[in-house]
Amino acid sequence: MCQMNKDNKKIHIILASKSERRKDILKREGFDFEIYVPHTEEKDIIGEKYNEKLVSECAREKAEAAYKELSAKGLAYTIIVSCDTVVVNDGVIIGKPKDRDDAKRILKLLSGKRHRVISTVCICKDGKYHLMSDTTYVKFRKLYDEEIENYIDERKPYDKAGSYGIQDEKFDFVESIEGSMDNVVGFPIELFEKMMYNL
Repeated sequence: MCQMNKDNKKIHIILASKSERRKDILKREGFDFEIYVPHTEEKDIIGEKYNEKLVSECAREKAEAAYKELSAKGLAYTIIVSCDTVVVNDGVIIGKPKDRDDAKRILKLLSGKRHRVISTVCICKDGKYHLMSDTTYVKFRKLYDEEIENYIDERKPYDKAGSYGIQDEKFDFVESIEGSMDNVVGFPIELFEKMMYNL
């Protein structure tokens, strides 16, 4: 199906991401889209103090790269969408774990604490960029070393910011959540739909 904006115009979407979770959320909501992964290196912002501009730049760079590469090929698309998600604990950005030991370190860091999951969505329309962010607060219960190790061995969360996937089967580390669940999964669909409607 083709998504419509408030002017009832059909919209074709390019998702500039290889994330299976973002793809699944867009599919679930019935968006018509295709994947294009731009040739760009992810900026290493792990360990940096969080500021909105830093995360927004990461999201925008993906959309810009996709727009330039597709334009160079003579392919004109109405909408290009990118997104960047980070976990923020005590004001510091936590990214994807480097290895098993790093995943264990991160989960122990989040144990018994409340952290933020922040996603910035960037929509490129006709070479113009629109960015908005969404924040969800997640609190973990107290975690024990054995269950952390079992989770890492079973789920291998090396491609997930914060070393966890809240959508994983039987994931029970969360004590409370305030805000969008989809944002924690990796794509704040409610925010995206609002942005699309207002384009």
